[in-house]
Amino acid sequence: MDDVDAYCERLAPGLWAEPLNAVSNAAFLIAAAVLWWRYRPRQKSLRALPVLLALVGLGSLSFHTVADTLTNLFDVGFIAVYVIWYLIVFAHHYLNVRWAFAWLAAPVFIVFAVAVAPLGAKIPGGSGIYLAPFLALLLVTVVAVAKQMPWHDLALAAGVFLVSVTLRTLDQPVCGAWPSGTHYFWHLLNAVVLFLVARQVILLRRPAVRT
Repeated sequence: MDDVDAYCERLAPGLWAEPLNAVSNAAFLIAAAVLWWRYRPRQKSLRALPVLLALVGLGSLSFHTVADTLTNLFDVGFIAVYVIWYLIVFAHHYLNVRWAFAWLAAPVFIVFAVAVAPLGAKIPGGSGIYLAPFLALLLVTVVAVAKQMPWHDLALAAGVFLVSVTLRTLDQPVCGAWPSGTHYFWHLLNAVVLFLVARQVILLRRPAVRT
């Protein structure tokens, strides 16, 4: 299998060539566990969010250990599935769109992602693929604010996402001065982003506690 040498921390082949990048994926698993056990989503559509969040962590872990083309697909693919499923869930639970129509959020996002890809290509470090998810997060935040629905976690997530993508992009440029790179900060902060957006919609549908 061909190693994918894309990050500052990886200096040689091997499962443990990126210890910080690998271990930092525990943040996704912790975030998934907290979502499941602390917030206890009831609807099946919302239960899928912590499951997908855990898969994001496992996919990224596989890439930062085995580091080949297949695990790269797992890494990027699970993130894409999470983003698309979240947009479907948002359309249904925030906009009260029937499931049959909420699924249209998937092709709409894919077309949007393709449309902004040329702009994203100008962003260094391969971070341009996250331009579409970032813009989508800004959009759902604006929609939530406009509809006077819960939005604070969404806005916070957008801010954290901007920082996390910046740190991801800086991984190679700062490599000389910071040998471990900055990619693991992307994992830690991106886990926060995915946790916040999921928590917001789970709390939206959480039954009120009777007093």
